[in-house]
Amino acid sequence: MKAYAAAGLTSFAMELMPRISRAQSMDVLSSQSNLAGYKAVLDAASEFGRALPMMMTAAGTVAPAKVFIMGVGVAGLQAIATAKRLGAVVTATDVRPATREQVESLGGKFLEVDPEMEKDAQTEGGYAKQMPPEYFDKQKKVVAEHITKQDIVITAALIPNRPAPVLVTEEMVASMNPGAVIVDLAVEAGGNCPLSKLNEVVTTKNGVKILGYGNVAGRLAEDASQLFAKNLLNFITPLVDPESKKLAIDWEDEIVAGTLVTRDGKVVHPALVGKPAASKTKKKSSGKTNAPKKKGG
Repeated sequence: MKAYAAAGLTSFAMELMPRISRAQSMDVLSSQSNLAGYKAVLDAASEFGRALPMMMTAAGTVAPAKVFIMGVGVAGLQAIATAKRLGAVVTATDVRPATREQVESLGGKFLEVDPEMEKDAQTEGGYAKQMPPEYFDKQKKVVAEHITKQDIVITAALIPNRPAPVLVTEEMVASMNPGAVIVDLAVEAGGNCPLSKLNEVVTTKNGVKILGYGNVAGRLAEDASQLFAKNLLNFITPLVDPESKKLAIDWEDEIVAGTLVTRDGKVVHPALVGKPAASKTKKKSSGKTNAPKKKGG
C-alpha cells in the first residue's frame, strides 16, 4: 500500500466495501464466499466415503450423513443450503444469535453455546466480534461433545483483521470417526483447525481427512470471474459521469470513502492510518436486510 501511494496511484480495496444496502451488488466478499460455501460441500462429499442422503433400499437403509457448519456467514449459509439439498442432516453454530433464524430457515438445527455472551457478539457491520477466552472455553466443551458424532465439518469462521479463531482442536479431530471430513475455509487466515495445511489434504492417524484448499471460489473459476466482474462494474459505473463519460468521483460518498486506500501520494483509509471515517452517505439505505451481514467473520 505504501508502494501504491509512493507511485501516486489512487487505489481502492473491494474487500473493504461498507455493509450498506446499495453496496450489496459490489460486495466481492459475499459473491465469492457464496461460491466457496457451495464448493466446500461438494469437496467434502467427494472425499467422504459414503452417501449423504438417507437411502431406503431392499438391501438395507443408508443413514444420512451428519454435516456440521461452524461460522454462519455467506459461505456457511450456502454450505447449509447445499448440504440440505444433498440430503444430509445439518447443524450449525455461530457466535451471533441473529444467525439462528437464518440457519433454521434453511432447514438446519442451530447449536447454541452461551446465549447471554452471544448477545454482544456482532459488530454494527454484521461481522463477528472477538469473543472473550471464557466463551471459547465453553464453546470447546459444547462443540467437543457434538463433533464426535459428525461425518463432515465445514469451518468458515473469520474475524476481520485478526487470525482465524481455532474452533476444531487436535483433540476434537482425534475424537472423530475414521472417514470423517473437515473442510477448513479459513485456512488462508491461519485456519479454524490447527492441523489444516494450505492447499493440502491432510489425513490424520485416525483416518480423518482435512481439506485446506485456498481460493475455493476459484475452483468454480467461470462463475467466480463473472460475479467478480459484475461487482467491479457496479462499483465503477457510479464513478463515471453518464454524459461526459469521464471520472467524476465524489470522494465523500460512503462507498468511495470506505474503499479508498491511497490518494495523492498517501495511505488514507481510516483503518490503515488510525483515524475515524469521515464520510457521508449520498443515498439513504433501504430497510432491506443486507445479505453480507450474515458473514461468519
